[in-house]
Parts: sequence; structure tokens; C-alpha cells
Amino acid sequence: MKIPSSIISGFSGAIALTFLHQVFRKTVKNAPRMDRLGEQAIQKIIGSTGHDMPSKDSLFQLTMAGDIAGNAMYYSMVGGLPVNPVVTGATLGFAAGVGALLLPEPLGLDEKYSNATTKTQILTIAIYLAGGIVAGLVQRQLQKKKTLVEKIREEIPEALAVH
Repeated sequence: MKIPSSIISGFSGAIALTFLHQVFRKTVKNAPRMDRLGEQAIQKIIGSTGHDMPSKDSLFQLTMAGDIAGNAMYYSMVGGLPVNPVVTGATLGFAAGVGALLLPEPLGLDEKYSNATTKTQILTIAIYLAGGIVAGLVQRQLQKKKTLVEKIREEIPEALAVH
């Protein structure tokens, strides 16, 4: 089964985003805590169903899996637009970062995880932007590779033809 390049690109962007979040949360004061925001969202959803809450470790694992899957789907749009994939990725990343600042309050979540300080806000946007740029760069490289393979496939029959 061949995996579409947009899925590979989206997954790459999601991994970069998650990696940066985890590094920053451990090393930077007032770093965004999107993991906590995700945990809060999952707790809210599970709480509304009346089911038991998962353990702290399970909740973190569910959050990470959900973040990676959701962000991979989101960033996979980088391959669907007929523009420069890096520009598309940067635009998607910036939009996601702004969304991470604006959406917690209307969703009934604690906005401090992305809005605690100006530094937190800037880092929130920067991390999502970086994820989008990574997705765009991967998509661009995969498109170049595909173009090269297509050219070779077109030239082989011509080179083998008897003139």
C-alpha cells in the first residue's frame, strides 16, 4: 500500500510540533502546555459521558495520540492546495497557532495553557508555525521525488524505442 505524500507530510509536521511542545514544556519557563489543554478537553468529553476517568499516564498517552493524529490530519492539507507547500504549511501552522490562542475560552477550556504570558502566546504560534513549515518542506521534497520518478518513467520507453 502506497501512503499518499500528504499523509507523510502531515505526520511529519505533527511529530515536529509535538516534539517541540515536549522539549519546550521541560526547558522553557511559561512554555505552552497544549498537553494539559488536551488532557482537559479529554476529561471534559469523558466526564460528559459518565465514564470513569483514565489514570494520569493513560490520559497523557491518549492526549499525545490524539494530538498527533489530529495534527497529522490537519497538516496533511499541505498537499492538497496548488500553491507552494511551504507557504501553505506556514499558513496552516500560523492559523493553528492563532486558533490555539483564541479557541480555549469559547470551548470552556483553561486558556492559560496557551495564553499565560505574551511569551507563551508567541511560543504557541511559533510551535504550530514550525509544524506547518516542516509539513510543507517534507511535501515539497516528496513532490520533487515524485516528479523525478515520473520523468524517468516517461524517458525509459523513449530510450528503449527503436528509431
